[in-house]
Amino acid sequence: MGVYNGYMKYMHEENRGKVIRRLTLIEGQVRGLQKMIENNTYCIDVITQTSAVKQGLSNVEDLLLENHLSGCILDQVKSGQTDKAKEEILKVYKLKRR
Repeated sequence: MGVYNGYMKYMHEENRGKVIRRLTLIEGQVRGLQKMIENNTYCIDVITQTSAVKQGLSNVEDLLLENHLSGCILDQVKSGQTDKAKEEILKVYKLKRR
């Protein structure tokens, strides 16, 4: 695991597969939402689907965060970049609170 110029060098293949599968599901859900709107589907049914999409994105975010903390941040700490690691942890924490 590592960082190259601020970008993820690689992600564990297992996590990459999980993220891609979840994004594919979310993509289908969003297409379904569009069709629901086109078909004048009942509002509560649409809102239920939007909630599922938000939860799916939250799950993807959790996987990415886990990957970042267990790889990139750990590498930063090991290489003595503790200030950078601390800044990134705080940045992610603030983003998750939104």
